[in-house]
Amino acid sequence: LDGGAAPAEAGKELTKAERASLFKLQNQAKIDAKKAEKEKEKVGKAERAAAAQEAQRAPKVVASKGGDASASAAAPAAPGSGEAGKGSGGLKLQHDDEKAMARARKSAALQRTEVVSSKKVPWFSHLPQYERETSISQQLSKTSKRAETVRQDNDIHPAVLTLGLKFADWLIVGANHRTTAMLRAFCKVIMDYQSPDMHTTADLSRNLDVRLKPMISYIVACRPISIGMGNAIRWLKSKIAHLPSNLSIQEGKEYLQDQVENYIMEKIVFADRIIAKNAAAKISADDVVLVYGRSSAVEAGLLRAHKDGTKFRVIVVDSRPKFEGKQVLASLSAAGVSCTYIMINSLSYVMKEVSKVLLGASAMLANGNVISRVGSSMVAIMARQYNVPVLVCCETYKFSEKVMLDSICSNELSDPDELVCSEAALSEITHRCCPFERSLADWRDVKDMKLLNLVYDLTPSDLIVLVVTELGYLPPSSVPVVIREYRKEVTL
Repeated sequence: LDGGAAPAEAGKELTKAERASLFKLQNQAKIDAKKAEKEKEKVGKAERAAAAQEAQRAPKVVASKGGDASASAAAPAAPGSGEAGKGSGGLKLQHDDEKAMARARKSAALQRTEVVSSKKVPWFSHLPQYERETSISQQLSKTSKRAETVRQDNDIHPAVLTLGLKFADWLIVGANHRTTAMLRAFCKVIMDYQSPDMHTTADLSRNLDVRLKPMISYIVACRPISIGMGNAIRWLKSKIAHLPSNLSIQEGKEYLQDQVENYIMEKIVFADRIIAKNAAAKISADDVVLVYGRSSAVEAGLLRAHKDGTKFRVIVVDSRPKFEGKQVLASLSAAGVSCTYIMINSLSYVMKEVSKVLLGASAMLANGNVISRVGSSMVAIMARQYNVPVLVCCETYKFSEKVMLDSICSNELSDPDELVCSEAALSEITHRCCPFERSLADWRDVKDMKLLNLVYDLTPSDLIVLVVTELGYLPPSSVPVVIREYRKEVTL
């Protein structure tokens, strides 16, 4: 019998005690065999874990020998990247993870002062919100803890430094203008970059990728980039990584510059012209078109329809604190378009006159939802109540694979002090219902008062009838199709 001793005489019948003893021996042999297998498995796991640790240590040693470039390439990105849930370095960055955010802040190219937690609205406390800085350029961090090297003043190119300051002060607004300015600033970085270690385009690709990372981190710290800007950054990195090997260093730089200019012309300039033509075709005679905020594509479409001889009227809806509609009103009025200017709290009074609504977009998500200037969702909901069709004008480079169901998880918080009325603004009010003492000027001294200045909101896809793009008229549900078909261009 297996696992037990055979009786002295094979033909002899076993007694009850012998059978019990044999059964115990067999069970003990099975238990010993199982223990031996477990010990082997533990030894095997320990050996595999040790091998994995050795493999992980090897690249770190090589990186430390390779100099500062490799170390800085491994550093995590700054918080607030435009890429969905990622930092500019491609690492996952979750705003409600305090440890991850603390590590990202330490390696950021720019350290900014955040609003104290007691003055943040709890639902949006996971989003970065900064105080108004007297001089952002002086806040540039001088050390990088991850790279353990002293940051030099020339880490940030002057063109990028100026651009970041303009972004922070909202001197350049709008996804198209910001993307164009960012790409052209990066072109200057590429053309001015010099290194004694560069001999081939492969060296240029590696060095440029490392060179751009602190600059992207700086721009993100000045103001979080939009989804379209994140798409443009990924496209540029792809072009840098796939530089033709038969080019010289100077030819490689000129090649990248030409590619950037082509991207701006095709994805933004020409796209806006086609969208303007398509949007103008949807405006009929005697239409009353309602617009909200300011969108370059919507504005171009209205001007194109007026130039084509279509007679219509525009209702410009605006809101505090940006008052972007005033610029649209000035542009359309100068062109001779009949306009009415109202604030968003009067929306329900004029919606019964409106025949269609045109809205801009900061991004189109994969589930068909639209990210746009805060207040756009309110306009779309009011239009639905009055059965008015809502058309969204959006370039395809703003399409994203990201999915959002609300504007709480991911958004941008602007300066809360923008909501405080200045004494000069209050002096223009003729009635006495709002004296300066009630202008929220002392809101920080009030214990339980918090101001929320959201930049974007999310409009559900079921409120949108049509999306006007350079590819034609699309339903919101076709966003994933466009992303899939144009994935080869690495532009989405």
